[in-house]
Order: sequence, then C-alpha cells, then structure tokens
Amino acid sequence: MGQKADEAIKDGISEGLKLLVLSNPRTRTSLLKVKVYPILQKGKLRYQIEEYRGNQVFHSSCEEEALQSEVEERQYEGVFRQIEVTSVFYQRIVLCGKTGNETLKKKKLSEAAPLVPKEHNRRKKYILPEGQVVPFLLDLGVMTKDGKVVRAQYDKFRQINRFLEFIEDIVPHLPGGRELRILDFGCGKSYLTFAMYYYFHEIKKMPVRITGLDLKESVIASCNALAKRYGYDGLEFLCGDIAGYERAETIDLMVTLHACDTATDYALYQALMRNVSVILSVPCCQHEWNQQMECEALSSVLKYGIIKERLSALFTDATRANILEACGYKVQLLEFIDMEHTPKNILIRAVKKEDLRGEKRKERLQSEVGPFLSYTGTSPTLYRLLLEE
Repeated sequence: MGQKADEAIKDGISEGLKLLVLSNPRTRTSLLKVKVYPILQKGKLRYQIEEYRGNQVFHSSCEEEALQSEVEERQYEGVFRQIEVTSVFYQRIVLCGKTGNETLKKKKLSEAAPLVPKEHNRRKKYILPEGQVVPFLLDLGVMTKDGKVVRAQYDKFRQINRFLEFIEDIVPHLPGGRELRILDFGCGKSYLTFAMYYYFHEIKKMPVRITGLDLKESVIASCNALAKRYGYDGLEFLCGDIAGYERAETIDLMVTLHACDTATDYALYQALMRNVSVILSVPCCQHEWNQQMECEALSSVLKYGIIKERLSALFTDATRANILEACGYKVQLLEFIDMEHTPKNILIRAVKKEDLRGEKRKERLQSEVGPFLSYTGTSPTLYRLLLEE
C-alpha cells in the first residue's frame, strides 16, 4: 500500500476504526480479501481480523493498541487495489492504479456514529437449544441433566444441529397431509436418527415413521430399547443389509450417513428405485473408484497415492451427484461439518423434480455421465446398477 493508503488506515484507527476492508487483489493470490472490525471480547474492546483465502476464512484478533503494528506486520502492502476505511467520523476509500498512483475519496459522515463493536462469540440459535434437556442427548453424554452441553461433546452437538438445519431446509419438499416415511440406511448408533425423530415428532408435531437399518445386532437392540424408553412409537430399528432391503413401502426421505464405499451406491439405488422425494447422503471411504481409475491424461498426477485417493473421493461424489441429476433430481453438494472434524464432510442433497425411468433415464445417464466415466476408465456401482435395471 502506498502513502495515501497508509495514512487512511492510521487516521481511521486514531479516530476510532469501525471497519477496514482490503479487496481487489493486484495479482492471483490465495488472499482475496481482508476485513477488520471491532468486537467486544469479555467486555474488552479488541479487533477481529478476517482473512479470506480461497473458500475459507481465517480469524484472529488483537488489542486496539496493537492494531496498527498488526496490519503492518501482515505485509498487505502492494497486495490490494482498494482500501476502505470507515471510522467514527469519516469514510475513506483509496483506489490504487496499476502504475502505483493512488486516488483518495474522503467523505465526512453526517453524524458521528458511536463505536459499537459486535459482541464476540454470540450464542448461536440452534434447533436443539442449549439449556433444554433432550433425552437422547442426555443418554449420549452430549448434555448434562440441567441441559448444558458437555464441553468435550460440543462438536457432536454442533453436528446434530447442523444436520437438523439440512432437514429443516427440505421440509417444504416433503409431502403433507399424511404420515411421513423416512428410511435411514446404515444408521449406526443412530444419534442423528433420534434427532430426526425428535425434530419431526416433538418440534414440528408432524406424524412420522422412521426406520433405521444397520448390520450390527447389538447396536440395533440398543437403539430399539432407547426408542421404547422414550416412547417413540414411530421409530424402529432393523438389522439388515442395504442391498437386501425389500420392504414394499413408500419412502419420502432417504438418509445415508457415512455408509462405507459402495454401500452408499446401494442406498442411492434403493432411493431411485423407490422414487424417493428427497435424498440426504454423506458418503464415506470411496475405494471403488480408486481401484478402477486409469487415465493416461492424468497419469502424471495419479502416480501420487494421496492425490489419487483424494481425486477418487471427489470424482466419486461428483459422479453420484450427476447420476442423480440425470435421474430427475435437483442436486447440491454441501459442506456438512467443518473440515477439522472429519475429512468426509460432503453432503449430497437431492430433491425430486421430474420422474425419469426406463430407457429415457438410461439414455440420459449414458449421455451425461458416461463420457467422464470412459475418460477415467471407471464403472462405479450405482451407474452399473441403473444400466442393468
């Protein structure tokens, strides 16, 4: 940054900085934008610094007295073309040209606005709020008897609420006026299954019947015992394999969370065969694609095992999404929970938009999905099952 930018920042800080935004990078760089604004942290004024790098935002904070040196030490000089500085009294915008010339626009605010910083660590409004005892969270050890979240279990508490946010988003796409039917393939210990039932039955007061399916008999027995203890008459757990599930019933919402490798494909296949209205799937350990992928054009990068593994996981889920689209669904790939908790954090959300079956569906699969599979030398399970249908 040049002289005018430096002076604008220094003047803004001395007058009481309300907002500093550095944007429009001069060159291609991972650092896209920087925002600085005041916060209250334990009653003390500090400054939050947000660095936008790619799709992530990195946060740090410093005391008011250290803000000037903090900005200087981060070496933002020369990185950005636009600097916006808003203080209690003025707004200054500095535009930096390609040749290094600077233009300063300074506007006096009509009224000196008080420096009212954001309250840091504001309590998020969760669907399952902290302080309200939820029986299954108590038994899971996530909550104490007075409704407080156990500190070591806060990540699980956030994950459950994040999942319920996805559920809340798809409610308008589910049929009304009758009992909802939900199938959870590979339910495991079922804390998210219990969360779903609690949401529909206790919060939304909607008639619902949920079936959880898993291979582990001991887990199924434990989950059925808990459902009985809570009086959850519309919640049942069965022991069985996803591929062999043959109950003849209408399913409105199919959920599969961390079903290993091709188990996800069989679950998605079941959903497609049953014409399910909404699908929520968080896949896991995509080994099949890794074992099959052979592509001469990508050989220089596929020789690195870790790169091949990660590309395989991304290609697998992208192909599953494309298959669902070819079958008449509107599909989104969303981040389930933060990367630091698990690397398997992509959620596939698919909402039925048109009914495509038979030869028409096969034609779309072959034209929209087939070329990429030929390019990568792969034939994933879900694709094969649909073509052999």
